[in-house]
Amino acid sequence: MNNMDKRTVSRTQNLTLTAVVAALYAAITMMVAPIGFGPVQLRLSEGLNHLAAWNKRYVVALSLGVLIANLVSPMGWIDWVFGTLDTVIMTGLTYYLTRKIASPLLKIVISTVSVLTVGMAILAAEFTFAFAINAAGSFAPDHAGSIWANWLSYYISLVPGEFVSLVVGGIVIFALSKFVDLSK
Repeated sequence: MNNMDKRTVSRTQNLTLTAVVAALYAAITMMVAPIGFGPVQLRLSEGLNHLAAWNKRYVVALSLGVLIANLVSPMGWIDWVFGTLDTVIMTGLTYYLTRKIASPLLKIVISTVSVLTVGMAILAAEFTFAFAINAAGSFAPDHAGSIWANWLSYYISLVPGEFVSLVVGGIVIFALSKFVDLSK
């Protein structure tokens, strides 16, 4: 095979893997849709965020998957824009922090910390903003009060479900990394 053919195969493979992961993320989210949205959620597809630790193509794939899944979000445009941007930021950070790390377990730990801190902080801010502007589909916080108190309330309610999703996804991705080179 000449270099031109190899580049074409490589681009086709990248595009295909991006599309498959985006579709998988959206499909898993929509399967659990009633519990995949809102301030208390169990979005099992979030376990796929660990893939960003292996290849930057998954930053695009996961962001596209989030955008597709959020098209059915009760918060509408706010989730389309800020939910997708949140994924770009947290998976991009994961890729950046893990790009020179070889250990799959360490990649998953760093990914988990990135998502639980940066990702959930941005998502809590999204919910706080949506509630503050009385957006359609926004969720009332547990209490009235300052923006900080509302943000903290959302953050605390988001982390447990996200942690469960990341642990389940981490186990699957770790096992997969033993059989498949996820960086290719």
